[in-house]
Amino acid sequence: MAYTAAVITVSDKGSRGERVDTSGPAVAAILKENGYDVQYTSIIPDEKAEIENELIACCDERKITLIVTTGGTGFSPRDITPEATLAVVERETRGIPEAMRAASMQVTPRGCLSRSAAGIRGRSLIVNLPGSEKAAKENILSVIGAIGHGLDMLCSEGSADCAAPVK
Repeated sequence: MAYTAAVITVSDKGSRGERVDTSGPAVAAILKENGYDVQYTSIIPDEKAEIENELIACCDERKITLIVTTGGTGFSPRDITPEATLAVVERETRGIPEAMRAASMQVTPRGCLSRSAAGIRGRSLIVNLPGSEKAAKENILSVIGAIGHGLDMLCSEGSADCAAPVK
């Protein structure tokens, strides 16, 4: 089944036009290559209320199945994307960021510094990715298959076949 997707870049400089966003388009391309219909993209500043409003709109109004953010997951005082995400989700999906951090640790010991979060709101899944294009691509690729199965379960009326072999 093909699912809809949105990619939201959270970046003060990007939202002001002071930096070209490369992570958002790179993630959107990966989603498209994996059969997702990317219906919405945006660049917004590191402001908690704006991030929350954008996530809620994608879930509740646009009814997008997968919302991916890039940026705002580090240690900088303005990095608040995980907090905004956790404020709007109804159920956390802790395994997704755990898997991304584990994959990142195979590339760099700094992978453990990502504060990414993920969770479900209604029939939508929100996943935070790092702002670096390289890290964002590595992270989404490490979980893209599992996310597809999760969305099958989330969007089904019963449950997806959890015993099926992993592709």
